[in-house]
Amino acid sequence: MSARDHAARVPLSFLLPGVQARVDAIDEAIDPTQREQLVAYGLAPGRPLVVLQQRPMTLVMIDEVELALEDSVARHVWVTRR
Repeated sequence: MSARDHAARVPLSFLLPGVQARVDAIDEAIDPTQREQLVAYGLAPGRPLVVLQQRPMTLVMIDEVELALEDSVARHVWVTRR
């Protein structure tokens, strides 16, 4: 991984509405059961998403699914801007 790639990896909570990204990883700070639920909803490594809003919760679109995440979760989902 180059320095440029590393710099592009940010928490989901840092992205502005309208930004497209790809899920890179779900941090182990999130409970394993909750990580499984997120993956079941489509929030999985390699999946593209679009940020719809950041406040009061992070709202993302993954395929045809809108998923709302609390900031305490969104800051532990690592993404790369597309």
